[in-house]
Amino acid sequence: MTQKIRLFSKAGCEIFGKIQTMADNQTFTYQNQDIIYQKVGEGKPLVILHGWGSSKRVMMPVAQNLSNLRTSYVLDLPGFGDSPEPSRAWNIDDYADVVQAFIESLGKEKVDVLVHSFGGRIILKLCARDFGKNRIAKVLITGGAGMKPRRSMKYYIRKYTAKILKAPFMLLPGSLREKALGWLRTTSLWKSLGSSDYSKLSGVMRETFVKSVTEYLESCLPKIPHETLLIWGRNDDSTPVYQGQRIEKGIKNAALVIIEDAGHYAFLDKPKQFARIAEAFFKAG
Repeated sequence: MTQKIRLFSKAGCEIFGKIQTMADNQTFTYQNQDIIYQKVGEGKPLVILHGWGSSKRVMMPVAQNLSNLRTSYVLDLPGFGDSPEPSRAWNIDDYADVVQAFIESLGKEKVDVLVHSFGGRIILKLCARDFGKNRIAKVLITGGAGMKPRRSMKYYIRKYTAKILKAPFMLLPGSLREKALGWLRTTSLWKSLGSSDYSKLSGVMRETFVKSVTEYLESCLPKIPHETLLIWGRNDDSTPVYQGQRIEKGIKNAALVIIEDAGHYAFLDKPKQFARIAEAFFKAG
């Protein structure tokens, strides 16, 4: 899945500057893995998770808009922002484990969650667990990932072309094979077949990316009892609206709101409208 990181407008930068003076980086350590986060606002706890290739910096304006309602904990997930990469490739369960440990560290009070894109994968997995059912209250997912995408003919052409290119190298002995595959990945032909997210990643995060995007979470949906609000941009081309509709259908207590003239980053494209909807949702409980 390819995500585009939007630049803030001048006004957004000014807001972000103010946020920076209000919130300093803090560190939570889980099994020798440091997770950097910032704390903003007051009220019931709200854990905020960003998307793939993003960071807490992108989510901080959302936290600021909700600062009168919630104490937001805005995380840099391992391998993103200021949090170091994990020592091995992680899967979605590993990320769910670290978010679970973080929530446990906040005390016994239930928390709300607000997640974007890749964060949606994590929270679907976590909410389906007994822990999530007991410790997570309201769930807001925007542009959430995790549903099996519809594939075009172009996708399958690229997929099988890549397999054909790799085939001769797979016959080589171990050390030569890895060296040859490393060379193949540097070629312009190979790069043209893969996503920009994948080609820019280190070895650990490249494998983490593959583990993440190849796990589909439809089976989690019936296990999620939470009151869930889904906010989608009509023009989202990374996680299209049909994926939000699929999540809405699968979660019993879910409702989908579509924001017109917004894309994958609906909270940046239409910040005031997004904030009004989020405030109404969290105020109601």
